[in-house]
Amino acid sequence: MELQNTVKEALNALYHHPDDTVRLQADRWLQDFQRTLDAWQVADNLLHDATSNLETLIFCSQTLRSKVQRDFEELPSEAFRPLRDSLNTLLKKFHKGPPKVRTQISIAVAALAVYVPAEDWGDGGIVNWLRDEMKSHPEYIPGFLELLTVLPEEVYNYKIAARPERRRQFEKELISQMEVALSILTACLSINELKEQVLEAFASWLRLKHGIPGSVLASHPLVLTALSSLKSEFLSEAAVNVISELIHYTAAGSSSDVSAQMPLIQVIVPQVMSLKAHLKDSSKDEEDVKAIARLFSDMGDSYVELIATGSDESMLIVNALLEVASHPEYYIAAMTFNFWHSLQVVLTKRDSYLPLGNEASIEAERKRRQDAFVPSYESLVSLVSFRVQYPQDYLDLSYEDRKEFKHTRYAVADVLIDAASVLGGDATLQILYKKLVEAVARCGNGESDEWCPAEAALFCIRAISNYVSVVEAEVMPQVMSFLPKLPQQPQLLQTVCLTIGAYSKWLDSASIGLSILPSLIDILMSGMGTSEDSAAAAALAFKHICDDCRRKLCGCLDGLFHIYHRAVTGEGSFKVSAEDSLHLVEALSMVITELPPDNAKRALEALCLPVVAPLQESVSQGPDILNKKSARELTVHIDRFAYIFRYVNHPEAVADAIQRLWPIFKAIFDLRAWDMRTMESLCRACKYAVRTSGRFMGITIGAMLEEIQGLYKQHHQPCFLYLSSEVIKIFGSDSSCASYLKNLIESLFLHTTSLLTNIQEFTARPDIADDCFLLASRCIRYCPQLFMPSEIFQPLIDCSMIGITVQHREASNSILTFLSDIFDLTNSSKGEQYLPVRDSVIIPRGASITRILIASLTGALPNSRIEPVTYTLLALTRAYGALAVEWAKESVSLIPLTAVTEVERSRFLKALSDAASGFDINNLTLPIEEMSDVCRRNRTVQEIVQGALRPLELNLTPVS
Repeated sequence: MELQNTVKEALNALYHHPDDTVRLQADRWLQDFQRTLDAWQVADNLLHDATSNLETLIFCSQTLRSKVQRDFEELPSEAFRPLRDSLNTLLKKFHKGPPKVRTQISIAVAALAVYVPAEDWGDGGIVNWLRDEMKSHPEYIPGFLELLTVLPEEVYNYKIAARPERRRQFEKELISQMEVALSILTACLSINELKEQVLEAFASWLRLKHGIPGSVLASHPLVLTALSSLKSEFLSEAAVNVISELIHYTAAGSSSDVSAQMPLIQVIVPQVMSLKAHLKDSSKDEEDVKAIARLFSDMGDSYVELIATGSDESMLIVNALLEVASHPEYYIAAMTFNFWHSLQVVLTKRDSYLPLGNEASIEAERKRRQDAFVPSYESLVSLVSFRVQYPQDYLDLSYEDRKEFKHTRYAVADVLIDAASVLGGDATLQILYKKLVEAVARCGNGESDEWCPAEAALFCIRAISNYVSVVEAEVMPQVMSFLPKLPQQPQLLQTVCLTIGAYSKWLDSASIGLSILPSLIDILMSGMGTSEDSAAAAALAFKHICDDCRRKLCGCLDGLFHIYHRAVTGEGSFKVSAEDSLHLVEALSMVITELPPDNAKRALEALCLPVVAPLQESVSQGPDILNKKSARELTVHIDRFAYIFRYVNHPEAVADAIQRLWPIFKAIFDLRAWDMRTMESLCRACKYAVRTSGRFMGITIGAMLEEIQGLYKQHHQPCFLYLSSEVIKIFGSDSSCASYLKNLIESLFLHTTSLLTNIQEFTARPDIADDCFLLASRCIRYCPQLFMPSEIFQPLIDCSMIGITVQHREASNSILTFLSDIFDLTNSSKGEQYLPVRDSVIIPRGASITRILIASLTGALPNSRIEPVTYTLLALTRAYGALAVEWAKESVSLIPLTAVTEVERSRFLKALSDAASGFDINNLTLPIEEMSDVCRRNRTVQEIVQGALRPLELNLTPVS
C-alpha cells in the first residue's frame, strides 16, 4: 500500500509539479520502479482500484504491458493463470475505455499468449478462449475485439522477449486458428456499430501468412462487406485497409501462385476500378481521395508484373494511375512513383524475358511491351515535370518547407529517369525541350517569376542527362544556344550551370562542342560571381567540363589558370567557398594530366604556386605566429595539395613537387603536431602524394616516415597510423624497404599497445584503435613477411582481445576485421607459411578469444555488430575446426540454463561444428543470430549472460 501511494505521488509530481527538477526526479523514480518485481503487483492493484485517476490508469496499464512483454520470465510458472484472469477482468472493466488503457491491457494479454503455448493456456489456446469469453459475455465484445485485432500484430513485435522458437510456434498457432478468428469476426458483423472495428481486426489477421485460397476469400462475408463499404458515401478506412491487405496477399506468392489467386483478384480489381471517377470529384473529401489513390497504387505495385504484359485490362489500371499522378496534391500523386519505377525495371531488365528462350523472341517481346507503354510514360513526363517549378513564395518558405520542396524535385527527377529508361533519353528530351521553348518565350514578359518555368524545364533536362546520347544533334545544340540568353537570376543561373556540367560528355562529343565552350565557361564565371549557391554549381560544372573535355581544353590553359587563380586566392568578385574551390583544383589537375610530361611539370608548378604561397608565408612568420593560427587557416591550403596530388596523374612530376614542398610540410609537422585537424589534412595530402608517386618518391618517403614515427610517440595522432597504412600498401612488398618498414611498424605498434592497455583507454582513444588495427590488417595483406614473425604480433593480438568490446563502431569493426584476417590467413598466397607463427599465439588464447566473441554476440556489443562478430567467430571456427568448437562449448557452458536452454545451445554449437566441417558459412548465420536474440531478449537475461561470460576478463578459467 505504501508503494502504491508513492507511485501516485510520483505521478502527481510528474504531471503537476511546477519545478522541472522535481518532475525529472519523479520520472526517473517511475522508470526505475517499472523494472522492479514489485511493479507487477502494484500496477495490477492500482488498475483494479476504483479510486485511481486516468494518469494512474495509463501509467499502470503501460507498466503491466511492458512487464509482460519484457519480464514475464521473472514470474514463477504458477503465476500465469492468476495473471491471465486478472488481465481478463481488467479487459472487461475497461471494455468501454479509456481507449488508451484498454489498448495497453489488450497488448498485455496478446504478449502473454506469445509466451504461453496453446496447451498451457488451456481452452484450446487463446483464440478459442476468446471465442468462449465473447459468447459468455457479449456485453464485453468491443474490448475483446481490440484483443483480437492486436493478437496477430504481436507475432512481429520484437519488444516481446520470447525465444525465437516460441515466436515461430505462436505464429503457427494463430494461423491454425485463422478460421476460428474469422468466424468470430463474421458473427460480429451483425452488430452494425462494430463493423469498422471488425474490418480493422480482419485486416490485422490478413497480415499473417495464412494461406487461405483466393477462391475462398473471394466469396467470404468479410471480404464482401469490405468491398461493399467502398461504395458508401463516407469511405471506410478499415475497409480500405482490408482491400489493401488482400491486394498484397494476392501478390505475395510466386508468379505460379497468381493463377490460384485469380478468383480474388477478379473480385477486387473491378471494385477498385469503379472508384476511378472519385479521383476527380471535387466534392470528395481529400482523405477519401488519398485512400482511393492508395488502393490504385497498391494494385500497381502488387500486380506490376501482370501489368507489364501490356494487356487491355492492365492498361486500364495504368490509366487510373496516370489520373492519380495528375492529382494537384503532390503527396497523392507521389503515391504512384514507386509503381512507375517498378514497371520500368520489369520492362527493361532482361530477366523478365528469359522464359521466352531465343534472342529474337526476347527482343521482339521487349519492343512490343515497351511500345505499349510509350504513351503512358510520355503522359507521365508532362504530368510530373511542372511539380519541380519554384513556388512564387519560395523565399518566404520555412527551412522545413524548402527542404520538402528539394525532396520533391529529387523524387520527380527519379520519375523522369524511369521515363527516359523506357522512352529513351532523346525522346524524353524532345518532350522537355518543348516545355523549355514555351518557358523561354515567357522569359521576356516582365513578370517577377518569369524565370521559374525555364528553370523547371532545365532542371528536368539536367535530370535525364545520363540517358541522352552523346551524338544527339537535334535538340541539345538548341538547348545550349538558349543558355546565354537567359536572365541571370540566381536560382536559374544555378540550374543553368548544373545543366552545363551534366552535359559535359555531350559537349566533348558534339561537333559544335569546342566552338560553344567559351560562351558556356563565361556563364560559369558569371555563376561564380553571382551567389554562393550558383558559385557552388558553377565550380562543380567547371570540374565536369575539365574532366570530360580535357583534351579540348589543353590549349586553353592560360584562361583556365586565370579562373583558377581568382577562385583560390579570393581576388575579384568570385563567391566560391573554400570547399567548392576544390572542384577547380581537381578540374585543372585533370587537364594537366593530359599534358606531356615536361609541360605537365611546368603546369603543376603553376598550379601549386597560389596554394604554397600562403603556407610559405605562415611558416616564415616563425613558430609563435604559426602556432597561433587556427587549423582552418592552414588546412584550406593543405587540402588543395591533397587534391592536386590525387588528380594530377604524373607520378614523377608529383614526386618532384612533394620533394620541393617537403621543407614546408616538415615545418608544419614539427610545429603543429599537437593539432589533430591540421595533421589529418597534412597526412591526407601526403597519402595522395605517396599513392600517385609510388616509388618515384625516393628519399622524401624516408624523411616523411621518420617524421611521423618520431612525432607519433609524442602526440599519438591517429592519422600518422593512417598514413603509414598507405605506405605499407605501396611499399610493403618492396624488399629494398623491408628493414625500414619493419622498424616503422614495430615502433608504431609497440607504442600503440602501450597506450591501449584496458577497455577504458580504447573508449577514450577509439580513433587510434581504429587506425592501428586497419594498419595491422594492411600488414597482413601487404607485408606478412615483416609483420607475422615480428615481436609485436603477440602483443597486438593481446591488445585486440582487450578492445573487441569497445562500443565505438569503427574501432570495434577494425579489430574484428584484423582478427578475421588472422584466422583467414590461408586465403592469401603467402599466408600458409606463417600458420605455425599464428597458431603459437592464437591457440593458447583461443578459449578466451572465443568467449569474448560469444560475449560480444550475446550483448557486450550492440545488435548492429552481430554480422562482423558472427563472421569473425565462424572464421575462427573454420581455422581451428574441432578445437574451436570445444572452446565454444566451454564458453556456452558458463551460461546458466535459465538464460539459454540445452536445445538452444546445441543448435548454436551445431552451426559452429558445421562451419568447422567446411559447410558454407552463409547458411549458418541463422542459428548464431538466434543465440544472440535469446541472450538479448531482455535486460535481466543479458546481464546474466554477460555476468557469466565476463568478456573484460581475458584469462577467465572455465568452471568444471
